[in-house]
Amino acid sequence: MEALLRQVFGDSSDSEDKSEEKEDSIDDVGCHSTSDPNYPTWEPIKEIKGLWLCRHFLSPHQQSSFLSAIQNEGWFLEASNNQAMRFGDLPSWAIELSNSIREVVLYGDRIHEPPSCAGSDRGEAACWLPPDLLSREPFFDQLIVNVYQPGEGICAHVDLMRFEDGIAIVSLESSCVMHFTQVGEVSDCDKEQPELPMIKIPVFLMPGSLVLLFGDARYLWKHEINRKPGFQMWEGQEVNQKRRTSITLRKLCHAE
Repeated sequence: MEALLRQVFGDSSDSEDKSEEKEDSIDDVGCHSTSDPNYPTWEPIKEIKGLWLCRHFLSPHQQSSFLSAIQNEGWFLEASNNQAMRFGDLPSWAIELSNSIREVVLYGDRIHEPPSCAGSDRGEAACWLPPDLLSREPFFDQLIVNVYQPGEGICAHVDLMRFEDGIAIVSLESSCVMHFTQVGEVSDCDKEQPELPMIKIPVFLMPGSLVLLFGDARYLWKHEINRKPGFQMWEGQEVNQKRRTSITLRKLCHAE
């Protein structure tokens, strides 16, 4: 496994110089010193295998930069346009974001103690994303940017099977609560269905946060954001709804 990672990402060294180089590269993608209370931290969503949340993935400055880059694309000049989708060669800022995601996964053990995974050595970044997903090229080749006004969300769904495992979602502007329900359960959006008890796992997404879905989280759980009044609750308080921008990165399956 170490040989694979070296082949894809280059040699590593325990020397002081190499350590400093790695930490510098982390700072370049927004991973701050651990003395900063807002440095990125990985948090497992324990109820769902393969679901990871990285808080403070992007600094406020980086969030502004990516929002400016999206605005400069001209996709949302008309109020009726709220989604942009790109395949293949992604804009340079999206490639930068993709590289930043891979960096924070690779060097996450320097930020927060990684989980122990069966069959993997200490220090490998195999648990936030499996090595075969982490080493693929390109890492992502499909982009969706959605702009949600207050009250607008997305119904429960599993991403289409035309996309590979491993999906990244970056949140900008407004905080929100994303709910996960198991495949086969009825969601709040299915109005024609009778209300049935279900297991709903809430995940609070702050601006600048990153969510990774793979395995069970990607295939066996639906995710939704219901921003109607009364549904965006966190710690007993309703989340203040503002405009929210989300960036989703995925990889297309290879045609047989």
